[in-house]
Amino acid sequence: MLSARTFFLLRPWSDRPIRDCGESLNQIPLSLHRLEPHPYASLGAPYGVEADPFRLRQGVVDRLLRAQDELQQEHPELCLAIFDAWRPIPVQAFMVEHAIAKECRKRKLKRGDRSQAEELQRVIDDVGRFWAPPSLDPCTPPPHSTGAAVDLTLADSQGIALNMGGEIDAIGSISEPDHYREAANDQPQSEAYLWHNRRQSLAEAMGKAGFSQHPNEWWHFSYGDQLWAWRKGVAEAIYGALPVPDSKPRTA
Repeated sequence: MLSARTFFLLRPWSDRPIRDCGESLNQIPLSLHRLEPHPYASLGAPYGVEADPFRLRQGVVDRLLRAQDELQQEHPELCLAIFDAWRPIPVQAFMVEHAIAKECRKRKLKRGDRSQAEELQRVIDDVGRFWAPPSLDPCTPPPHSTGAAVDLTLADSQGIALNMGGEIDAIGSISEPDHYREAANDQPQSEAYLWHNRRQSLAEAMGKAGFSQHPNEWWHFSYGDQLWAWRKGVAEAIYGALPVPDSKPRTA
């Protein structure tokens, strides 16, 4: 249902070639806390039979476990909390449409109203900063379709997600990793200081485990995909898009 000009412009990482290493897509172990019910499955996203979203490439799972160890060395009272992981391309397409429709409702726009074409294009552009195109081109897969990307946050010892100063998937500058940096520096006793430091703690733990962070999203990290290769200065990505598996995954 996308209208006006497409917002699916190439990302700066789209030029990285992919040489898939063939690593398996495995379940995220239960030692890593999951935020359930899964938000996109609850919306009716088309995962299909056995398409468990809590899966990642095994190398990414290994690094997530390391990231949790890194986090708890500094903050033993905290843990990682997984929001979303593997996302098949049909789910990506579903969620892009959902995000555009939600933002249109928020801005009181009617998608079929030609008089609002300019405002609709602004919505499409804004959503496009956060949602990758559901590309079927094997050279430009959405990061989550590769099993290399994970959306996550911090939780306390009871598994309750912490306030990070903005919801996962929020459209706008509030989602940028350093959104609260200036306010945190100016007001060290403020909520902005708390939120900035929580975002920094998450980013530091993930970085120590080898992940790269999405430049627009405090919650999105990846290892081995094109975005990771671009941010790390690596010549090739090692993970490409994966189809829905035909058999049950083995537990990591």
